[in-house]
Amino acid sequence: MIFSDLEIISPILKAIKEQGYEAPTPIQAKAIPTLLEGNDLLGSAQTGTGKTAAFTIPLLQQLYISKSKKKKKGRRVVKALIISPTRELALQINENISNYSKYTGAKSVVIFGGINQRKQTSALQNGADILVATPGRLLDLIGQGYIRLNHINYFVLDEADQMLDMGFIHDINKIIAKLPEKRQSLFFSATMPETVIELSNQILNNPKRIRIAPKQTTAERVAQSLYYVSKAEKASLLKHLIDENIGVSILVFSRTKHGADKIVKSLDKSNIKSEAIHGNKSQNARQKTLQRFKKSKFSVLVATDIAARGIDVTKLSLVINYDLPNVAETYVHRIGRTGRAQESGEAITFCSSGEKGYLDDIQKLINQKIPVISDHPFHNQKEADAPKGKKHKKPENRSKNKSSKSKNARKKPSTLKGKFKKKPGKKSNFKGSFKRKKRNE
Repeated sequence: MIFSDLEIISPILKAIKEQGYEAPTPIQAKAIPTLLEGNDLLGSAQTGTGKTAAFTIPLLQQLYISKSKKKKKGRRVVKALIISPTRELALQINENISNYSKYTGAKSVVIFGGINQRKQTSALQNGADILVATPGRLLDLIGQGYIRLNHINYFVLDEADQMLDMGFIHDINKIIAKLPEKRQSLFFSATMPETVIELSNQILNNPKRIRIAPKQTTAERVAQSLYYVSKAEKASLLKHLIDENIGVSILVFSRTKHGADKIVKSLDKSNIKSEAIHGNKSQNARQKTLQRFKKSKFSVLVATDIAARGIDVTKLSLVINYDLPNVAETYVHRIGRTGRAQESGEAITFCSSGEKGYLDDIQKLINQKIPVISDHPFHNQKEADAPKGKKHKKPENRSKNKSSKSKNARKKPSTLKGKFKKKPGKKSNFKGSFKRKKRNE
């Protein structure tokens, strides 16, 4: 199958061809015809499979056709709203829109928090067809009167699971309540836990469901390997691997912000240029760092998991899990930064004895054993042979159990309360009790 088989109009086909794409990915092949028919959609596919193009291409086509039917041409009014959890992902989506709308005349604006709003409000006042936004800044500008959602025909909620993890449920409810009841809604998520399905029932109206390769949990073109190493020698192993991959773009994942900064300082002592990107960095600093990495100004980017789904670097060759993530699904999103589309990539994972519980969770999720590499100077067989020890606790939502009222008591995880009724466009009945985390928009 090629893109022209999907009844895509010639202006968009021309733009797709200029981007070097000929054949759609599975999620694109299934989602584009469904969306062009006007259906609501609940879509799930692993990271790096082209979900963004799967919803931007039909959205642009419908806007183009709708505009060509109108005789009167006035000031642009926002007709499509795309919500993203992070600034990085919002910019990535907007970049996709710019690429595919080159010959349609569609105009998009992206807004996010963490920077002065002046340029964003100025762009909005000049008019736009599509608005890409993070939840907090969107509600802020709605409150100031810069944005109205009463003309929205197309609504997209992207990376819904990450949105819930970041504590945006109350903001999402407020946004949904302001949307017209009559609209086409698209709901995309890399994973589909029960909380996400319940939220989709609130937003979507008789949706078509598309789930791509549910058994394929890791990117096919990513070669995975496991290095057993003591915690104390991880820094030395990292330097060794960087020296063996000179000139290669490397993305290193740390579990904590402090750890990411520590890795950068360690590499700097060895004259290896690297930079960190995490939630303590300002939005401007994060974006400038990412742009420098994309332009190969330095070869090693150290990141925490807030960036796991927002980093899209062409031909990223190597991902290194310096620390194993404490949530197995996060591993999939991390290594999905390489081996994207038709490219191949490599993912190397460090594991010390204290992380073997996390490793066990990951290998159960992906239903495979990651090949162990022992032929390196820092291989530690004691780490490999050590028992798993106690099961590591995963971060969860607050518990329904509210029996403990002590202020000093540890909060237990909770699930969503209440049942959901499908009432698109009306005030949400979603009564989740997610703890609001610090926004990293």
